Amino acid sequence: LSFSSGLTHESHKKDVEQVYLRCSEGSIEWMYPTGALIVNLRPNTSPASYKHLTVCIKPFKDSAGANIYLEKTGELKLLVRDGDRSPSKVYCFAYDQGGLFIEATPQQDISRKITGFQYELMNKGIASDLHTVSAPCRPCSDTEVLLAVCTSDFVIRGSIQDVTNKAEEQESIIHVGVSKLYRQKSKVFQLTGESGNWRGQIKTLLECGVKPGDGDFLFTGRMHFGEARLGCAPRFKDFQRMYKEAKDKGLNPCEIGPD
Repeated sequence: LSFSSGLTHESHKKDVEQVYLRCSEGSIEWMYPTGALIVNLRPNTSPASYKHLTVCIKPFKDSAGANIYLEKTGELKLLVRDGDRSPSKVYCFAYDQGGLFIEATPQQDISRKITGFQYELMNKGIASDLHTVSAPCRPCSDTEVLLAVCTSDFVIRGSIQDVTNKAEEQESIIHVGVSKLYRQKSKVFQLTGESGNWRGQIKTLLECGVKPGDGDFLFTGRMHFGEARLGCAPRFKDFQRMYKEAKDKGLNPCEIGPD
């Protein structure tokens, strides 16, 4: 969604406009911001399910010209300050904590400012998986791995070709060579070059200390703002063991064919 307050902004300084968004994900771009916007997220689901939703926003890298607040019953809580240049930072809150109130800041040259961000609505359980605070790098249990195979946005067998560390963003990019693609929600993993090899990138926290190494892994995870985020990633031989044990006991939550 893209819109403009216009460059002849003197008469719009105190205007408050409301927008209603029905999609579960998307982006807002506000050009030449003046006055304020109230953003109402109204997904096409039952209102009874709203309490189970989490909202996440990711400001554009060059977003400027407005402060973004969380608003509920007239009370404002600052979420993103104008000029905050935290790269790739994501802000999340429970749907029932309030809506978004975006207020333009006074500018000498309004024409140079564009405020924008991506947003996603997701189930609280998925959101906590992506933004877990406690032990984010701990290995998954057998049960967690088997469940991740059934519910993740991508499931692949592959090896770590290289790792690029982004200190400023506190993230690592894992360059993965794919030997088998079980499932992917978006086309993150693609055929590249004349060799016909499948490759792709997965992001994780820098503190997890991922390094290139030998052997295959089972990579699972979620798509978040168009990027693959790492979930459970056991060594493939360990996954084969736990999958066979669960299948022999009739406890496998879904079939995938691990060979």
